[in-house]
Amino acid sequence: MILYISIIAVIFIVELLLKNYVEKNRELHEKIPVAKGLIILRKYHNEGAFLDLGAKRKQIVAVVSVVLSLVVTGIFIMSLSMKGSTLLKTGLSILLGGAFSNTYDRLKRKYVVDYFSFGIGTSKIKKVVYNISDFCILIGALCIVIAGYK
Repeated sequence: MILYISIIAVIFIVELLLKNYVEKNRELHEKIPVAKGLIILRKYHNEGAFLDLGAKRKQIVAVVSVVLSLVVTGIFIMSLSMKGSTLLKTGLSILLGGAFSNTYDRLKRKYVVDYFSFGIGTSKIKKVVYNISDFCILIGALCIVIAGYK
């Protein structure tokens, strides 16, 4: 149980530190290529959900984010009593770490801090700005799906 709660806490704390650093030290929309341009560091305020969906309805997005985080937290708590299910518990932990981070941003800042994009791929892919929480949510969800097929 401690392991899974630690995963959530580490993701949340690392993201909080990264987002605070970006907020204090980078200009909005500033682009800094790293890794030979494969990754672009850039500060972006996402006022909606993924790809700014719902940006004009920030309060609804925040409420949905809180509700979904609470539902997944309930599932996570129930999973802790299950024997085995390591992949499910790990996936839920990773997903919740990312979800709590982005939900915190929506409630505290009124936007989510995104801070990197990819310098490769289609122009649409290059335009999207991410944070680590986005990938934690994706990876966690994939682990949950895979755990369901075992």
